[in-house]
Amino acid sequence: MEDLLLKRKSKFILYVIACFLPVIDTLLRNVSMALLIGSIEAKDIDYFFKVFALSIFFTIFGVLLYVISRFMRISYMRDTILDVRINAFDKILKHSYKNFSKKSKDVYISNLVNDINVFEQNFFLRLINTIFQGGWYIVSLIILFFLDFKFALGIFVISIVMFFISRAFEGKTVKLQEEVSENNESFTTNVSNTFNGLEILKLNSIEDKFLYNTLKAIDKVEKKKLHYTVFTDGQRSLTNFLGFGIFVGIILYSINLVLQGASFTKITLMIQLSNGCIWPIVQILPWFNELKASAKIYDKITKDDEEKASDIVKEKEFNFNSKLEVNNLKFNYDNKEILKGASLTIEKGKKYLLKGASGAGKSTLINLLSMVNDDYEGKITLDGIDYREIDERSFNDNISFVYQDVFLFEDTIYNNIALFKDIPEESILKAAEDAGLSEFLEERTLGLQEMLMENGKNLSGGQRQRISIARALAKGASILFVDEATSSLNEELGRAIENTLLSLDSTVIAISHRYYEGVSEKYDYVLEVKDGLVYQYNSQDYFNMEVLAI
Repeated sequence: MEDLLLKRKSKFILYVIACFLPVIDTLLRNVSMALLIGSIEAKDIDYFFKVFALSIFFTIFGVLLYVISRFMRISYMRDTILDVRINAFDKILKHSYKNFSKKSKDVYISNLVNDINVFEQNFFLRLINTIFQGGWYIVSLIILFFLDFKFALGIFVISIVMFFISRAFEGKTVKLQEEVSENNESFTTNVSNTFNGLEILKLNSIEDKFLYNTLKAIDKVEKKKLHYTVFTDGQRSLTNFLGFGIFVGIILYSINLVLQGASFTKITLMIQLSNGCIWPIVQILPWFNELKASAKIYDKITKDDEEKASDIVKEKEFNFNSKLEVNNLKFNYDNKEILKGASLTIEKGKKYLLKGASGAGKSTLINLLSMVNDDYEGKITLDGIDYREIDERSFNDNISFVYQDVFLFEDTIYNNIALFKDIPEESILKAAEDAGLSEFLEERTLGLQEMLMENGKNLSGGQRQRISIARALAKGASILFVDEATSSLNEELGRAIENTLLSLDSTVIAISHRYYEGVSEKYDYVLEVKDGLVYQYNSQDYFNMEVLAI
């Protein structure tokens, strides 16, 4: 939290000063009130009007201070909340795919929406009031020490006792705020599942059941929010009750001072200043607990919690000029041995077709070669450099994927191919043409600037796959991983996509159960995953063996 608040030190200092400005306004108003009550004791109408005029001036001055304070605070608050959003989003994007997949994407959405909204609503409101009330407490106590040292000392001791009483509530407040966040995550996931599976729900007439589950999730979230609110309000009620008892004691002490001949002005000012010591503490301490809870939320959504697999520093750049080698690769999943010592070599620019029975480990091998998983035994090297030493961002900048289900943004064709990078339109157009999208673009009035519907609902399967291939070409990917890209396409489209993949300059590593006569043979090699090992064949030899086996 400290790094967030002090990122803009000069603005933070101005923010703190701005939070203190209302202290001046409050002090002036209290002095005005004390003088007005004191003017009754003076029994002088001219004195009263002078004090009244001074009070009007103090009031106008206080309004100006508030406006100035508001303008001094707003810029810092806006920029800091923006930092929170950026930091939270950046944390998600920096996750390795392995760690990202441990949570539902809806949990991340909840972090970016619900948690940040909670932080925004709670943190700065509590912070400004804590600084203001803290400032008012200090100023009031200092003036009281000058007016009545023993009285001020007693007020200080009482405020310390109040601090420790409120401190007892801190742990529970933080825990309840975390529970609200967790329930928001569950609710967001529940709603997303309902929307994503709405067609299935309706076809099977079970939407009422999901509605009931969603209502239960809403009820759970609201109950947790209510629990949090009741608990924090309970803190305030208890401290307010204690504060009222202390105020009664102050009144009794003030009556004694009046009997000893103290002026109305002094008594009134002392009562107001003592209130400035007791009530700020009563309010500050629950707020401080809520600030701690908000800080926990901030840490949760922004702090790096990636598991460090080893002490190896991943700082070497991706550099693929010759070959990718796999030696004695072993990998277990859920206590099941998937790869038992696989070895293979991938040459730059060659095309490899991964074959094998369902569950043999083809996708696992792709995940290991593409750095999605790194908890393997054995060695993977790229031109002699250990995979675990290669910078992940550099690696990802040089590879690309084509999946069976291609995700498309609700944006232009250009942005879906460029992936929002600043790439010249001519380069995107060339990539689209090389991916076989020329005819598709000619049919679009706006060409590359044509908008796609949500997840490309207005495109065919073949068009979606070609956009995915165009992404790889625009990116200049050295290695293209393909996972069943043609399995849902008809024969004609499947053959066309396979031919496009085989025509690329990139190294292609593809999984496919489909066999396209006259096309599949164009792969340079077939890698067959079998019994935890990988067997490498010349593609012509492999398919000849397949024919003989039939």
